[in-house]
Amino acid sequence: MNKLISVIVSTYNEEKYIRNCLNSLLKQTYKPLEIIVVDDGSTDNTKDIVREFHQIIFIENKHQGTALSRNLAANQAKGDILVFLDSDMIFDKNFVEKLVDPILKNISKGTFSKLEYVANWDKPLARCWNRNSNPSLPDKLRVMPNLNEGEDFRAILKSEFNKVQGFDNTGYTDTWSLAKKLRFKPTNAPHAIYYHYNPETFFEIFQSAKWIGKREYKAGVLGSLFTFLKACLIFSIYNGIIRALKYKNKEYLPFQIIYDYGLKTGIIQKLFLSNNIK
Repeated sequence: MNKLISVIVSTYNEEKYIRNCLNSLLKQTYKPLEIIVVDDGSTDNTKDIVREFHQIIFIENKHQGTALSRNLAANQAKGDILVFLDSDMIFDKNFVEKLVDPILKNISKGTFSKLEYVANWDKPLARCWNRNSNPSLPDKLRVMPNLNEGEDFRAILKSEFNKVQGFDNTGYTDTWSLAKKLRFKPTNAPHAIYYHYNPETFFEIFQSAKWIGKREYKAGVLGSLFTFLKACLIFSIYNGIIRALKYKNKEYLPFQIIYDYGLKTGIIQKLFLSNNIK
């Protein structure tokens, strides 16, 4: 008998993607699988869509940050291994099986996967997002292929998760807090393939960049201010033109302006409103 795995999917206004995410999880080869969706106070139709899936456990939480919502779901999870996923992802049918395999074989206490692909590479703005996040990434990949350790645990023993009382509610980089507190990083799980949707509209780009702007910076407030200056309009226009020519993608100029505007908005909200949630 296989160990019970608890898959936790956090949502916040993800009506566009959540149905495909859950359908791909219901087709997983690994059994038994407990699927838990925890909603962080969505204001769109996300919750109504999730309620259509009667075989899935649904937890509603007020909007206070994905870290606290994930912790809430983890406390109620019955599995020996926790898998943390986002609602704008879809998964190959053997994704969970491959992801937890090193843990079940006692090779690792927690894993991630390098085989994270862009689900909407056909969208010009989605390509801009990937190249802006990490220009050295190979096309269609979201994770560098030479990494053997990650920052985010996709799967982890529940006993290890409980040792450090879950995620810290630090905002965009909250998922990194597990590795910092546990003092070890997730190892790569070979052959665990999944797909992640990049922002593909200007509104999505603004919202996601604003969320990134609220992250913790290595130099604290100075790091926030330095990033704010780098995102000023004159630099946005310059970088947008250079990258539009480099990638032969005319959408890069408006992308860069909107992205940097969102980044600056997030920094202002964090510094002056102490707002670090999405």
